[in-house]
Amino acid sequence: MTANIPLAFHVGPSDGPGREPDAFVPARVPGAVQLDWARAHDWAPWWQGDNFRQYRWMEEKWWTYRAVLPAMTLAPGERPVLVCDGIDYACVVRVDGAEVARHEGMFTPLEVNLGAFAGKECTLDIVILPAPRMPGAPDDRSQARGSAKPAVGYGWDWHPRLVPLGLWRAARIEMRGAGWLPKLQLGYRLAENLSAVTVKLEWEFPSAPPEGRLRYALQDTGGKTVATGEVGASAGRVVGQLTVAEPALWWCRGHGAQALYTARVELVLAGRVTATQTRRVGFRRARMVMNAGAWDRPRDFPKGRSDAPATLELNGRRIFLKGSSWVPPEVFPGLIDGARYAELLRLAGEVNMNFLTSWGGGIVNPDEFYEQCDALGLMVGTDFPLACNNYDAAGEAYLGVLEREARTIIGRVRAHPCNVMWKGGVELFNAWSGMTDQSLPLRLLGKLCYELDRDTPYLATTPLQGMMHGDYRFRDERGDDIFQIFQRVTSRLGTAHCEFGCPGPASVEVLREFIPPEELFPVRAGTAWETHHGLKAWDADPATWLSLSTLEHYFGPTGSLEELVGRGQWLQGEGMRSVFEETRRRWPECAWACNWCFNEPWPAAANNSLVTWPARPKPALALVAAACRPVLASARIPRFDWRPGETFECELWLLNDAPEAAAAGTVEARIVWGDDSRTLLRWEHAAVPAQTNLRGPTARCVLPDGAAESFELCLETPGFPERGSRYRLCCRLVVADGAAPPATRALNL
Repeated sequence: MTANIPLAFHVGPSDGPGREPDAFVPARVPGAVQLDWARAHDWAPWWQGDNFRQYRWMEEKWWTYRAVLPAMTLAPGERPVLVCDGIDYACVVRVDGAEVARHEGMFTPLEVNLGAFAGKECTLDIVILPAPRMPGAPDDRSQARGSAKPAVGYGWDWHPRLVPLGLWRAARIEMRGAGWLPKLQLGYRLAENLSAVTVKLEWEFPSAPPEGRLRYALQDTGGKTVATGEVGASAGRVVGQLTVAEPALWWCRGHGAQALYTARVELVLAGRVTATQTRRVGFRRARMVMNAGAWDRPRDFPKGRSDAPATLELNGRRIFLKGSSWVPPEVFPGLIDGARYAELLRLAGEVNMNFLTSWGGGIVNPDEFYEQCDALGLMVGTDFPLACNNYDAAGEAYLGVLEREARTIIGRVRAHPCNVMWKGGVELFNAWSGMTDQSLPLRLLGKLCYELDRDTPYLATTPLQGMMHGDYRFRDERGDDIFQIFQRVTSRLGTAHCEFGCPGPASVEVLREFIPPEELFPVRAGTAWETHHGLKAWDADPATWLSLSTLEHYFGPTGSLEELVGRGQWLQGEGMRSVFEETRRRWPECAWACNWCFNEPWPAAANNSLVTWPARPKPALALVAAACRPVLASARIPRFDWRPGETFECELWLLNDAPEAAAAGTVEARIVWGDDSRTLLRWEHAAVPAQTNLRGPTARCVLPDGAAESFELCLETPGFPERGSRYRLCCRLVVADGAAPPATRALNL
């Protein structure tokens, strides 16, 4: 068995690679050097006000983690190995001042044999290098384009400039003897007709265990052993294999059970079991296929390419992806644990999502994330750590680090059935990034995905040809609202909505936690509202993400913080719901609705997130849950704001993305205007086939007179209350910007 020796670290900064720190403070591992220094000096929370700014100097220092290595008596064949599961981002390792290793990369563990130092007490130093910066790059995220370090820490429109450094995963000494078992690597190949699966088990032994044998078995979800095998353990790569007939398949939530098997392994030496391992694995076939009609676009010939395949096929069934972009739940990844993942992922499952994009500007999540997604039936598209930058100029050294990191990531994640898609990164084929499918980093990643996980789809980036990315506002510069923006989208422009958003403020009680009382209201630039991304966060629109001009356009001046927050959260909820429902209506020509973003790493005053840091849902999350129900009555509403005396109209739909038919029923449409309730029509519809949407009639009425800030459209479904929907729309009695009231735009029916 392997014994671990814990390490007690202190950490301190210095101004150069060979300089001794002037002071050390106690360190917590996993963690970050910034957190250790702030804790020791009793700094105020980094997430309040603009406290994060005092951390800026730390990214330019060399940080030495120091621990004492005890004298160790080794058994024959035993060796002490320093294991660091995650280093952010590059380091030099020294023992009693002698350099023994160098390392770069967050996701590949560092292992160093310290056998030469076992006989005496020694000083172990792990020196973290300053944050990498691309020479000549401006003071923004482009500084990250020369390394495989996630770019988000360099600053974003929802993330402060705070670049973490340190030991972000566990570190220890492992005493490895002849009975030590290397980490199991799992892969599998399903038969074309899904009738059998071949499982490959791999280990890498540094030396041959004497007369060692590996016994392994596969158990089904009920604990029954369905296959066994045995192979000799020898130096180098050892491969075992199992075959299972008629395996239970893993399905995403809403389409079937999450069947998970358990691989159990024993290392046997001289008839005695010296080490054991277990690993969960699920079997599924994921493919990206062409959307309905995509081969016809463009129609001219010759053509470079048609729209990219954007429909996910799981186990032979085409599935509409409805989900969100997952970003790091903390600025400091060393703070994220299994409990935080569980809290957030539970929310994603409860709101009827089936898909998350693990965004390439942040970390590639550890196994705790994927294990929980496996169990919840949440599919994942995993980005490699490339985002919104041109990595072509990074050079050969970068390609070497990227290859090592990618091999580690793929080897670790490929057995998780939830991971249905690899992506080279995000927003790489854009003018601000400038990469193409000829870029060497993307060619390398495609090669590695084919070599190591051939049967999981690979996309070089998103968006690709045919996919839509954005918009992120409730109202654009032309004066169109989010209802109108997305109803204009045709299948030619949106085979997938791989990113879209609508901003909303945090709740009042949350805002009071990090904005000083004197700055809360009225909202002003140059305060914590701006620091926490409520104002001037996005250069495309300086009013974002609080959208004060939009709020005034619909409602006039705001009289209180509570009124401001209530109105902003109302717009976000109805806006987000409208996009999810509109995108679902276009199935199967459109196959993907993934909003930006699900969560956030620090308290943003306003943001596109559905969940406020650390794990507090905004009201919009409940409306997204309503829009993502498998079966629902839905209204296609031409716009958000209306006036008394106008003719209101909406088109009725029954949306069904479930794998079974929806029974025939009735939809009753009515509006509620103050105390006035009017029935518009009663639609009796036939049964709706599985994964099919049914278009119904258009309901119309003249809106009554009377002052009201809002009115409701109610779709009631007798006998199926779970299908009903309620929409809250705006009634504008005055026009804040002086423009004439917009004419009612007839739907193009």
